[in-house]
Amino acid sequence: MLASPNWTHLAAELSGEAPLDLSAGLSLLLYTGLVVGLVLLLMLLAAKLGHKSTTPAKREPYESGILPSGEARVRGPVPFYLVAVFFIVFDVEAVFIVSWAVVYDRLGWAGFAQMAVFIGVLFLALGYLWKAGALDWGPRAGRKAGGKLPEAGR
Repeated sequence: MLASPNWTHLAAELSGEAPLDLSAGLSLLLYTGLVVGLVLLLMLLAAKLGHKSTTPAKREPYESGILPSGEARVRGPVPFYLVAVFFIVFDVEAVFIVSWAVVYDRLGWAGFAQMAVFIGVLFLALGYLWKAGALDWGPRAGRKAGGKLPEAGR
């Protein structure tokens, strides 16, 4: 009895491509499913079987042995958060631009055009933020609206 040829391997050899092997992906998917299932099982068991007790001492904030005084929720200045968000946005932008600069010769004019559009959109967003006043952090920013600084409690 003659063995029938494996047409997928024959077609792959003729086209110069490696045959499609799904066993690695299937094993990764199976492993991921087992890990997620085990983690969920352990979390469920800990929630159901764990000892639960709440005392007033456990509900108090820990302040390195010092009794807490005052409110724990202190409002931070908004410019700090704006600086953090701007840093993240422009840091991600720098990663994209540097990775483009490494391979710009292989991307050609299409890659240049895509990067120009990317930088253009970022400049439009920066212009919008500037015009909206998001970059005005000093005391003068509060005086523009009504001539006085906004209250800190609001």
